[in-house]
Amino acid sequence: MYSLARKLLFTLSGEAAHQIALEGLDAAARLRLLKPFVAATLQAPVNVMGLEFPNAVGLAAGLDKNADHLYSLDQLGFGFIEVGTVTPRPQPGNPKPRMFRIPEQEAIINRMGFNNKGLDYLLAQVKKQSISGVLGINLGKNLTTPVEKAVNDYLLGLEGVYEYADYVTVNISSPNTPGLRNLQYGEALKGLLLPLKEAQARLADQHQRYVPLAVKVAPDMNEEELQSLAATLRELKLDAVIATNTTLDKTAVNDLRYGAEAGGLSGRPLTEKACEITRQLANALEGDLPIIGVGGIFSAQDAVDRIEAGASLIQLYTGFIYRGPSLISECAEAIASIKPA
Repeated sequence: MYSLARKLLFTLSGEAAHQIALEGLDAAARLRLLKPFVAATLQAPVNVMGLEFPNAVGLAAGLDKNADHLYSLDQLGFGFIEVGTVTPRPQPGNPKPRMFRIPEQEAIINRMGFNNKGLDYLLAQVKKQSISGVLGINLGKNLTTPVEKAVNDYLLGLEGVYEYADYVTVNISSPNTPGLRNLQYGEALKGLLLPLKEAQARLADQHQRYVPLAVKVAPDMNEEELQSLAATLRELKLDAVIATNTTLDKTAVNDLRYGAEAGGLSGRPLTEKACEITRQLANALEGDLPIIGVGGIFSAQDAVDRIEAGASLIQLYTGFIYRGPSLISECAEAIASIKPA
């Protein structure tokens, strides 16, 4: 059924198909038509960041930016769902068109630019939709906030979501917000994460509840940069790292339609690159903090490869768009077969 639906959706623009698919999913959930067609959530608990995940397969940030579709997405079998990226103030993102499918490589290029309805809207949605798994909330900065003042936006975000998130992700790796990736390096990284860790400690006392803090990083870092990043994450005692975001390397799609579009590339071309980044980070982190692996996961074997490279959990995005809901249970079962309960 998903194969037929995908053929119809792929006749539309990427962004239009995305919205129609989510609205259709919501309608099916309201009419109780989803469950007969999707596998039940696999109960293969994994403890990561001090949280118990029903299974190791999550939905990456970006698909449900405003937490509008939590109720229906929760019924597909994910062990966790990450919503956002959310910024303190609403913003429209970049001009359309800004999402481009490249089916020959099972890839997507996007330059969305953190389009979202803002923190207040997302929180209102989260408050009225509970999920059975773990909820992550992904934070970004507004386009109009200078990079040197980005920490203020992340602090506003952390303060706002702390009470409602099971974990919080600091997104400093989108290629579609000018200057954002500079926050991944050296003193800029420390200058961002230290105030966030201090705020996390204060909020944990205030709410009597510790909410883990993860950082999402880019795949376009060399080994020396990854070593430096890992050292900072260990020094500041971050709770997890999500590897990786989209890549700026378009080598695999340059000669294809839309391959030269600006933005970040996700999907099959990212599989090996993201897996290698996971492996290098795992070696550099030496077990001090867990890795959530994302990028180019299209099969059970891809999921297993990411776990064996050093990830504790995985997330799906582009693979989910191309393969559909069956990929969730396929990956969850494969990981459960190699990981002790």
